[in-house]
Amino acid sequence: MASRRKPAARSAKTRPAPKRPLAERLPEASPALEACACVTDLEAIARQKLPKGVYDYYAGGAEDEQTVHANRDAYRHVYLRPRALVGVARVDTATTVLGIPISLPVLLAPVAYQRMADPEGEVATARAAAAAGTLMVVSTIATASIEEVASAAPAAPRWFQLYMAPEREISEHLIARAEAAGYRALCLTVDTPLLGRRERDVRNRFNPGMALANFEGDIAWMPRTQSGSSFAVGASRLLDPSLTWETIRWMRGRTKLPIIVKGVIAASDVEPAIEAGVSGIVVSNHGGRQLDGCEPTLAALPNVVEAAAGRVEVYVDGGVRRGTDVVKALALGARAVLVGRPIVWGLAAAGQAGVATALEMLRSELAMAMALCGCPTIDAIGRELVVTRFASEPFQRA
Repeated sequence: MASRRKPAARSAKTRPAPKRPLAERLPEASPALEACACVTDLEAIARQKLPKGVYDYYAGGAEDEQTVHANRDAYRHVYLRPRALVGVARVDTATTVLGIPISLPVLLAPVAYQRMADPEGEVATARAAAAAGTLMVVSTIATASIEEVASAAPAAPRWFQLYMAPEREISEHLIARAEAAGYRALCLTVDTPLLGRRERDVRNRFNPGMALANFEGDIAWMPRTQSGSSFAVGASRLLDPSLTWETIRWMRGRTKLPIIVKGVIAASDVEPAIEAGVSGIVVSNHGGRQLDGCEPTLAALPNVVEAAAGRVEVYVDGGVRRGTDVVKALALGARAVLVGRPIVWGLAAAGQAGVATALEMLRSELAMAMALCGCPTIDAIGRELVVTRFASEPFQRA
């Protein structure tokens, strides 16, 4: 938290501290931000500040939103079994993803239209991620361009999330731009052959009212409709329901970057993904925004990890709100988690400083959870640390 003390007078022998790089300079936190104890407090601020349609777009899911709630509830069915007298005077949250060093196993998930939450949008998020020492996944349907996000934090690692367009030349051009701008991997979303029915957007007649920065012309804007979700109508132009595993091979022939697939739930999809040449798998149901009633991601994670058998890295998103959630996901085999909504709540609450606050909350909670579990390093977090009680399996006794 920012100090309230006045700076001490500079003596003749005192030298000014060196300025931090632009990507690491954070605006001062607001009093409301300083009063927040956890990321759900940030959501409360965001809900007050955002127009209803914008808040509902970020918070909502498909149909009855069973999966939105199930993702979160799944973490309540996993219990920690801490070890005693391990020695945790020093706790290190650092790890790597695809060989890239990061300060904590929390990545920033791709979230569209971030300038609805804050005027700087993805630029503010990129700077906060860089200052936190972690990695941002930038959305195809961002409101800052591939190049603008890269220039905001040029030294920071980032991945580019790709929706494969029906016109392959559009996607090929995006891939080339991401590679030229220094992105370290491509993250292909595979759970969106069609857009799920997001009923909050239908009721709100949601239209973002701003252009997609990675596109030009009519495709950059959502059309105005008399009823229903304008976003759903416009987004459908960027989605290709004909995708197969051959699409990965098509991508492999056009880029040297590692390819990650985002949106795998079934363990049976792991083998074809590996055969197609992916380097990583994100266990994801799109935050409950696609198929309602889909299996919660944390429940699906162990089966995907088992099928992968260490051949590719596995990540998970959906429902992560606490440092203990990160520990549970890692214990069940995830290399790292991705968080989306908590980042947007921070962005809406206080821009770059709010994103930084959300990441620091998760980092400090993670470090405390690791210490209390007797895990001084990320590598010390193993399957024996958790017991699970998902609906599909019996309670595992010690």
